[in-house]
Amino acid sequence: MAAPVPFAKIPKIQFEGPKSKNPLAFKHYNPKEMIEGKSMKDHLRFSVTYWHTFRGMLADMFGTGTAIRPWEDGSNSVAMAQRRARVAFQFMEKLGVPFYAFHDRDVAPEGKNLRESNRNLDSVVEVLKEEQERTGIRLLWATACLFVHPRFMHGAATSCNADVFAFAAAQVKKALEVTHELGGEGYVFWGGREGYTTLLNTDLKREMDHLGTFMHMAVDYKKELGFKGPFYIEPKPKEPTKHQYDSDAAACLNFLREYDLLDDFKLNIETNHATLAGHTMQHELEVAAAAGALGSIDANMGDVLLGWDTDQFPTDLYLTTQVMLTILKMGGFTTGGTNFDAKVRRESFEPVDLFHAHIAGMDTFARGLKSAAAIRKDGRLADFVKQRYSSWDKGIGRDIERGKAGFRELEAYMLKKGDVEPNASGRQEYLENLINEFI
Repeated sequence: MAAPVPFAKIPKIQFEGPKSKNPLAFKHYNPKEMIEGKSMKDHLRFSVTYWHTFRGMLADMFGTGTAIRPWEDGSNSVAMAQRRARVAFQFMEKLGVPFYAFHDRDVAPEGKNLRESNRNLDSVVEVLKEEQERTGIRLLWATACLFVHPRFMHGAATSCNADVFAFAAAQVKKALEVTHELGGEGYVFWGGREGYTTLLNTDLKREMDHLGTFMHMAVDYKKELGFKGPFYIEPKPKEPTKHQYDSDAAACLNFLREYDLLDDFKLNIETNHATLAGHTMQHELEVAAAAGALGSIDANMGDVLLGWDTDQFPTDLYLTTQVMLTILKMGGFTTGGTNFDAKVRRESFEPVDLFHAHIAGMDTFARGLKSAAAIRKDGRLADFVKQRYSSWDKGIGRDIERGKAGFRELEAYMLKKGDVEPNASGRQEYLENLINEFI
């Protein structure tokens, strides 16, 4: 089937600088610009999500989809999936992103059974492989959709039905094989229904144990397959369940430690999931980074007036600056990246809106990267934090950190000293204003 050309009138998106008024040009994202010794392209490692950008028809719980997608024929056939894949790569090629990400059921239709579903996926993977070779665009990560089909109504790895656990394992096995075949740089687990709606019908301990068993099976098969990319877990507290076992970064880390999986997993942190958990994105990133487990991010944001997962494109410069401060501090991405798990608004229904949205997100992250690098070069923020904890770099503080002091020694120290050194101001307002200098 010949590839459609729905974006024929849209030129390849170029960097034109902050003075440009062209809505189809980057004002701040210059992929070749060097920041802290690395190109902006390599710092940000942008990725387009297949599920929102190419499968999202902008439906919501109150209405059918509004999206105009002239390449769609209304079917759920393999031929349509192959055609869509070629359109997707045309879009990404014009946008100039180096990566994409998908769920298995995004790229290929589910069949009447597992065997047929696997055949469908193989048919589309051949096209994905061709398009990757043609464009040089790579797979950042893939995952299995274990939450849409009715079989997963009680969960997948945590289902009360052992057959569902087995089906989920088989589906993940195939998704891992496909990820490996496509040269994917990682693989994500998101427990969309791994949780509960009520504890009245839930054996929580058993479900958690089953989830741990499932993850160990995945690790074992990854090694058997020879897949070298990292595994990621993506935290989310709720939606669609009342409580999901991967509710936030701390819960994920606790789960990984309890089931002896921390060496095999990192976290993929999403902004809108962080806010649903009652945290900031910066908090979730810092928790993951402190454990050496920050692997990748899903770039989006929510609406402060809406208490659900709106998955909007990131346009908040404070948000992206905070994100990039943490990313730069940890040394930058390696196999992870900045994945736009975001969708255009229901009212932004034309194909060109897909470009506008991604350009906005990429420019906003580019500005966040430059601001974060400038803050680091300025040094005042880092110097303030270092000075604030200076009592731990000498004397009794150093002894505590080195394990050379216990309660008896600390009691003797304070009996001799009498009282603590006066506290210094945290200077929050000063620091907030300092950040404003760079945004």
